[in-house]
Amino acid sequence: KLILIGPPGSGKGTQARLLSKKLKIPHISTGDILREVVKNKTQLGQEAQAYMEKGELVPDNVIIEIIKERVSRPDCEKGYIFDGFPRTLTQAQMLDKIFKEKNKELDLVIQFKISDESLTKRLSGRLICSKCGADYNLYFKPPRVGDICDRCGGKLLPRQDDKKNVVINRLKVFKNQTKPLVNYYQKQAKIKDIDADKKSENLNQELLQLIDAEVNPNGLPEKQSFPAESAEE
Repeated sequence: KLILIGPPGSGKGTQARLLSKKLKIPHISTGDILREVVKNKTQLGQEAQAYMEKGELVPDNVIIEIIKERVSRPDCEKGYIFDGFPRTLTQAQMLDKIFKEKNKELDLVIQFKISDESLTKRLSGRLICSKCGADYNLYFKPPRVGDICDRCGGKLLPRQDDKKNVVINRLKVFKNQTKPLVNYYQKQAKIKDIDADKKSENLNQELLQLIDAEVNPNGLPEKQSFPAESAEE
């Protein structure tokens, strides 16, 4: 049972998906399961939708109930990876209560460390095709010709929330919000840092080695080697 913590642009979403494939445990993203319960019109989904439609944050108690239902499904028996959850100290404390009720324990929290300069570059350089939604980055994965999509010829546009001043503010908010969370898991001796300022496939190899050393999930043998797999930053 893993938690990935990292600022926007640190690559934790990409890594959660790769780890999910290789460790054969589900990747649980708060955004994804919120969309799922809203789409399925469950009671919790209707509660969450009422807040989302007003532009308000879904309260911790609703989020926790949605998480509780998700980790009770059969595919979570062998473990799972949280991405974007918990976001607050209250959510972390509520999650610990769920573990206690189920007589389980959190194995590891991995904090993605990366410089503000690299993050600003990654985020402010992102471009998205207005037609097919393909992702590009001016610094890491530029299009072949100007602002034209290699795939479909559509126009490439920056995201509104990737403007430099917005990015700097997002990083400031993230740091303020997660500091108590990091302290909480440090006191439990559950958190490990990893340098996320590198290519995705290299980072994935290091993550697998760290998890194997700290948790040895699913009885993986020591010094197991994993095939590299490339992914977009």
